[in-house]
Amino acid sequence: MIIQPIFNPTAKRAMTPASTATDTSGTSSTSGSSGICELTHLGVIRVSGADAVSFLQGQLTQDVASLSLSEARLASFCNPKGRMQASFVLFKRSHEEVLMVCSGDILAATLKRMSMFVMRAKATLSDASADFVLCGVTGNTIKSIAGGADTPWTKTDIGAANLVFLPTGAGQARALWCAPRGTAPPQAARIDLDLWQWLEVQSGIAMVSQPIFEAFVPQMLNYESVGGVSFKKGCYPGQEIVARSQFRGTLKRRAYLGHADAAPHVGQEVFHAPDAEQPCGLVAAAAANPSGGFDAIVSMQISAASGGALTLGCAAGAALTLLPLPYTLLEDI
Repeated sequence: MIIQPIFNPTAKRAMTPASTATDTSGTSSTSGSSGICELTHLGVIRVSGADAVSFLQGQLTQDVASLSLSEARLASFCNPKGRMQASFVLFKRSHEEVLMVCSGDILAATLKRMSMFVMRAKATLSDASADFVLCGVTGNTIKSIAGGADTPWTKTDIGAANLVFLPTGAGQARALWCAPRGTAPPQAARIDLDLWQWLEVQSGIAMVSQPIFEAFVPQMLNYESVGGVSFKKGCYPGQEIVARSQFRGTLKRRAYLGHADAAPHVGQEVFHAPDAEQPCGLVAAAAANPSGGFDAIVSMQISAASGGALTLGCAAGAALTLLPLPYTLLEDI
């Protein structure tokens, strides 16, 4: 069963802007939001070995065991209280090698924590960020690389490179290009990283970074509604709390998309006018909107989304206006 977002889906939304891109010859051209950029804020954890898949199956919110070589998935790593310590875009390069793409500012700590659980498993975890180049690909550039955009969370291999198709942002197709360092990148116009991050915010999916470490259970970022949680797999750290939040109606917070004239920052508190003394939520992701102002994903109390002024940082802070989510929310599984 699904329920529609509480916002009017016909409400005005930020339009995909034209942006200036630089082609491989160094000249500038206007190409909308179609192009490629290196994702320097992300890193890669490699898990390899005969038990790589079974090890991750017992650690993540995702069903890694059922993941095929032509798929990718969103997943999170939680503490015993169900709070997210990291989130990943993960995929298999082979049946014994899994790559997990995550925010670079939490990679080292995440690698250390996960390595503590390896025990006797035949699995090796390593920081493979130096071994791979990550790029974000948007719009018609995806077609030029892969012949067209595919279903989100599918993967295609192009030589030694892997192309993961992601959910759209602001109506634009997006994909993650991952290739061994030294592989020639696709020939395409260059877009700014800021534009990629805005499209990522517009997708409504926030990745865990250091300012929101252990701030949310997965449902507080809508992960169960965007394919980031499997409720049919076995145990993992925090699984009981995550399941209880889903099936016992204890969830009080959700993620919402919003717009402000002033710049939000990840980890910033959000306030609700009817109870201005206490924050009602946190900013989970933010980026400049190329058409003006700033967009953000905020995780906050469901009651605060039903009406009343929202502000950033304090009761007298910049106004935050909620926008429609680009997906529906799952009520149950």
